[in-house]
Amino acid sequence: MPLIDIPDAQLWYEDTGGDGEPVVFVHPAAASSETWVNQVPAFTAAGYRCITYDLRGWGRSRPLPGAADAGQISTDLEALTRGLGIERFSLIGAAYGGMGSLDYALRFQERLRAFVLATSQGAIVDPEFVAVLDRIVPPVLRGVPIELREVGPSYRVENPAGVERWLQILHDAGGERAGRQARYLTLTLELLETLRVPTLVLAADADLLSPPALMRMMAARIPGCEFATVADAGHSAHWERPEQWNRIVLEFLGRHVSAR
Repeated sequence: MPLIDIPDAQLWYEDTGGDGEPVVFVHPAAASSETWVNQVPAFTAAGYRCITYDLRGWGRSRPLPGAADAGQISTDLEALTRGLGIERFSLIGAAYGGMGSLDYALRFQERLRAFVLATSQGAIVDPEFVAVLDRIVPPVLRGVPIELREVGPSYRVENPAGVERWLQILHDAGGERAGRQARYLTLTLELLETLRVPTLVLAADADLLSPPALMRMMAARIPGCEFATVADAGHSAHWERPEQWNRIVLEFLGRHVSAR
């Protein structure tokens, strides 16, 4: 698949094409677009056109020489979808990718048919939210190996080969080294109340970084928001429990978006 030129960067993407309703997936920091390998076939089979891409500085995407800064996920995403000629689409963002996707959803509501915020801290800056987050993710947790923070214990027991593959994708993508992108908006709980896009907040019950209680704080402020939990999964729920994750998201999209 090609690189697409956007301001200050080239983004590597894959597009399944076809005439189905577009769904754009935005990957976590501990990954690249390869992390969606268990989602794209299921969503394509359901009739959707799937677009995945490597965030600027991750995987095969790259900033252009002389770029002033790392930019914003939401700005890059707007340039990517406009460059692909996509007028309206559904957006799915996980973890760090969910933070930029939430920024996008609030900036460009008219462009979205539906939005899924999965296993993400959301980058909310309210002091009460940050205080809860500080209790959830203390410095000692940040210091443990990434697979212990971001992959659930059951999956580590059941599928050591899957954990190794996850670690290889992380290593190849440069996720631990890539520069983080800023949000365009200052994301607050009050701002969530302005979101009028059909939204699913999807948590995982063994997620150490964004547990269900934290994600419910965001869901409670989004009008009409649906909330669901992936059972027996950690922060990388879409990788660990793809069948369950896919079913929940496809059922949500089916209530709000026609695949064709």
